[in-house]
Amino acid sequence: MELADGTLDAAVMSDPLIRATVEQCGTGLVWVGADGVIVSANPCFVRWAGRPARGSAGHGIGPGTGLVGRPLLSVLDLGGWEWPSVWASLYDEGALPGAGTIRAPRAEPVPVDLHWQLLTGFSEPIAFCQMQGFEERERANAIARLQQDVLELVAAGRSLKLVLDFLCRQVETCAPEVTCSVLLLENGRSLRHAAAPSLPTAYSAAIDGTQIGPSVGSCGTAAWRGAPVEVSDIATDPLWANYRDLALSHGLAACWSHPIKGRDARVLGTFALYYRESHGATAFHRRMLEACVHLCALAIEHDRARAEINRLAFYDTLTGLPNRQLLKDRATAALALAGRTRQPVTLMFLDLDRFKIINDSLGHAAGDRLLVEVATRLTRLFPDGDTLARLGGDEFVALLPGCDAAHASLVAERILAALSQPITIADLTLTPTASVGIAVHPDDGHDFDTLLRQADAAMYRAKQAGRNRCHFYRRDMNEQAVRRLEMEAALREALDRGEFTLNFQPQIRLESRRLYRVEALIRWTHPRWGAVSPVEFIPLAEECGLIDRIDSWVLESSVAQLARWRAAGVTVPGMAVNMSPVRFAHGDLVEQVRQVLAAAQVPPGDLTLEITERLMMTEEVGVHDALDALNDLGVMLSIDDFGTGYSSLSYLKRFPVGELKIDRSFVKELDIDAANRPLVRAMIQIGQSLGLTVVAEGVERETQSRMLKADGCCMGQGYHYARPMDADAFVDWLRAWDAQVAEQDKQNCALPDCGFGL
Repeated sequence: MELADGTLDAAVMSDPLIRATVEQCGTGLVWVGADGVIVSANPCFVRWAGRPARGSAGHGIGPGTGLVGRPLLSVLDLGGWEWPSVWASLYDEGALPGAGTIRAPRAEPVPVDLHWQLLTGFSEPIAFCQMQGFEERERANAIARLQQDVLELVAAGRSLKLVLDFLCRQVETCAPEVTCSVLLLENGRSLRHAAAPSLPTAYSAAIDGTQIGPSVGSCGTAAWRGAPVEVSDIATDPLWANYRDLALSHGLAACWSHPIKGRDARVLGTFALYYRESHGATAFHRRMLEACVHLCALAIEHDRARAEINRLAFYDTLTGLPNRQLLKDRATAALALAGRTRQPVTLMFLDLDRFKIINDSLGHAAGDRLLVEVATRLTRLFPDGDTLARLGGDEFVALLPGCDAAHASLVAERILAALSQPITIADLTLTPTASVGIAVHPDDGHDFDTLLRQADAAMYRAKQAGRNRCHFYRRDMNEQAVRRLEMEAALREALDRGEFTLNFQPQIRLESRRLYRVEALIRWTHPRWGAVSPVEFIPLAEECGLIDRIDSWVLESSVAQLARWRAAGVTVPGMAVNMSPVRFAHGDLVEQVRQVLAAAQVPPGDLTLEITERLMMTEEVGVHDALDALNDLGVMLSIDDFGTGYSSLSYLKRFPVGELKIDRSFVKELDIDAANRPLVRAMIQIGQSLGLTVVAEGVERETQSRMLKADGCCMGQGYHYARPMDADAFVDWLRAWDAQVAEQDKQNCALPDCGFGL
């Protein structure tokens, strides 16, 4: 780039920074004398013009073939403008051509935008022209659009993940030859995946959590140095020594990573461009990356500021729990949903006992430590969907959607047990306790403020009653809760004290009236309460984890009784035992059944396990395997209370069911309510079509027995035949029943049309 006397080079090109800018920029630059002859040009213009800067015989190029010394208009078409007019306009600051077309030999013309300037201060004036290709202009516009779109997403409050993912995708659209990645620096030590929509998933997963360091690829090193790291060839660069094989196996050959810095100059993460071929970043990539790094920093800091504002507005600063405002928002939403679905919602108000004494005697720091420990213990008790909040001081509130009074009492018991564990504060061992008040929607209120007020009142009643206990707002609920707590304690001792017994109820063949099988029914007689209904204590045993022991006892005792009857010469065809769905969740049921049958020497085919439709609906693989294994063993599976559960009957085909038991609610008014008979007949037909035995429960009258028999039902069970009774009473009943059936058979055979004669 020079005049005849070299003054242009001396003035312009002596600064290395200016020289690099002129040579590397993506804009065409050309200097032209007053006569319209090209004085000099930068590499971009040379490339567009398709000619060397200078003709040289030493380079195999004849004189006159280079750009320098050639008229500008011989390579640039100005659309009718002549050079004298251009030069005159430069002097007079008049209108100048704003666009033109570069004509290159053996290449497509290059349309360009033109920007003119007259340079003075040399031995003669020089015309300077900047040329920007339309493609370059579009790229500049693309960067501007990208910045605008990302800023709009940030302003709209979109999530950081969405913003960064959008940013990467837009960059890859503008420059399809690159693949983008954004990593966030966590705890100042490790890089975590934030966005990389086009990187191989396996590669992103492999580098997620990478510790930064002086030789940790491009990103780990850039975050460590706080400066850009450009690796043009991953295969040979030492920074990638430990990650080379991983990158190359996914087709990644080069990577340029730039640290993302916040306003305080702290590194927030990295923005990287990956290449499938070994080369450095282009000028366009550099401009785009510079814009993206700034956008990433803005988005990250905005997200963190928003999260901090949200935390301060909706969370307690000491414990990190939701505060009153967030609790109210969630409660309002839960109550609105409950109003449509008719589901209960429970609000628990918890206040620590004697907390003021701890604060006053040990200081507020000790009190804060206790509050944090209480919050930690309580948080473990509540699953996702529930909300535990701190209102202030020593007051905590739990919101439990879908929780009724019965379950609330169990939750309260777990709360009191969890808090009662000792804690050492200020060299003193403390045992925290709390008083809990409970209010339940809709009975105690329909809105948050009312429920909170009722729960607060119930909590004060708990304190007045002696502290370290729970109290319901309604007296009847409180009595039920006390009863359940007492019953749970009694259940834990009932097995050891021998308070459980078995009763047996026969199942009768409707055609022959002979004994088909007996069902074992558990009974509990409490020393103070007397007989407790299974309807009351079995669900409680399932909730508090005692059902496994009870089911095991029933199985062992009933099979052993069947063996004793047979050893005594009492013919009992089989035994049916109810099995809780909870029991099937454990993997030892099949082995226990096998061992119990073997110990009593009872064939598996003589045992029937009655299960509910709820169990058949489960998707747990272990339950399915247990059902199949029991069937393979030879044990019969019977669906108890059929017709009261789920409407889908697909499980009858999927699982090895051998029997259906029609629930007593359908049989009870079979001979009174005409609408019941079609339902019962349909259930019987379902069983028959699938080859299943059908047993009707709750048969209380002879008319019901005859109607069931007429509709094709095989077996009946109910008070019409016998009430549940103990083992000895059953033997007496069976003898009397067999004698009665034999006498009826004898009388029937004496009739003239019996077909057997006398």
